Amino acid sequence: MCLRPVPFVARCLDDVAFPRRWWWVLAPLKTAAARGLVTGIWVPYPGLVTTVALVLSFVVAITMHVRARDLGRNLLVNATGMLVLCVATRLHAFLL
Repeated sequence: MCLRPVPFVARCLDDVAFPRRWWWVLAPLKTAAARGLVTGIWVPYPGLVTTVALVLSFVVAITMHVRARDLGRNLLVNATGMLVLCVATRLHAFLL
């Protein structure tokens, strides 16, 4: 889904004016995030860094949606929903 985004992801990236020349960056970032979260199960520091990075990335995503006035499903369900999940993961794993 990342190497060549599926239509709804491509539409979302286009809606927020994310340059196509940078789409390739998403696959390595998502792979690194997945590895960081899985590694964080056994080694806390990478998990902590990864959850902080994911929270920041979804704050940036929400900002991009608001600036592009893309205030529909992409913002409310996708970006905000993922931000809530990332914050919950961070709280559950490292603060509770």
